[in-house]
Amino acid sequence: METALREPQIHPTAIVDPEASLAPGVMVGPYAVIGSQVSIGANCWIGPHVVLEGPLTMGQDNRVFPGACLGLAPQDLKYQGSETEVRIGDGNTFREYVTVNRATEQGQMTQLGSGNLLMAYCHIAHNCILGNRIVMSNAVQVAGHVTIHDSAVIGGALGIHQFVQIGSLAMVGGMSRVDRDVPPYCMVEGHPARVRGLNKVGLRRSGLATIHGRASLQELQNVWKLFYRSNLTMAQALEQSHDPNRHGPAADFIAFMGDSLTAGRRGPLPATL
Repeated sequence: METALREPQIHPTAIVDPEASLAPGVMVGPYAVIGSQVSIGANCWIGPHVVLEGPLTMGQDNRVFPGACLGLAPQDLKYQGSETEVRIGDGNTFREYVTVNRATEQGQMTQLGSGNLLMAYCHIAHNCILGNRIVMSNAVQVAGHVTIHDSAVIGGALGIHQFVQIGSLAMVGGMSRVDRDVPPYCMVEGHPARVRGLNKVGLRRSGLATIHGRASLQELQNVWKLFYRSNLTMAQALEQSHDPNRHGPAADFIAFMGDSLTAGRRGPLPATL
């Protein structure tokens, strides 16, 4: 509690615009640069040589390591200087040289939830939406308009195509090429990436069996087999699996697949043979 009540601690070499908003307990390291439209929540640590530009709103207890650049203009030729923003939740860790860009069109945002770990050299492009408790290994390059749902684990040194969605509790193997949607609860890897099976270890650790019952995981396994191990097309499997009374992980999986198969989306990754 003592830390939360302290005035912001700003290193003498840091440049902080007088219009920036720094909550109590914020620490700003040497040579950091913080712009006028930046709001930083309580007890955040801003490391040396970090650049924060706005509009950028950051919650509390975030840690931003040296060289990271958050809230800068998007790397998008369509960007014409519109007022866009980045919003970041609480308790995130941005390791060395992570970049998070603002959105492209007027009034849009790039958004990150809480409890995420982005390791060194990750890039989050314009208009991305990240949920909570995501782990992203080193040098993950996320293109524009990507959505990553809660508790996904992304391996290192890989690229994610524009407009792709990655489902909850998915695990993406390192050095994969992710050019289509990754269904929730699945393990994918390869170049191009392919669905290899369910993320059984992640499911066991997640506590979903406690919340929904162990039978819910067996139901998820059955639905996954319908989509990936039967002779049905994805559309046929979606139709056959429809059940308005279904709940839990299986229902989430089916809903994701239905959205992914909607016209205009990239569609789900196929399985390995």
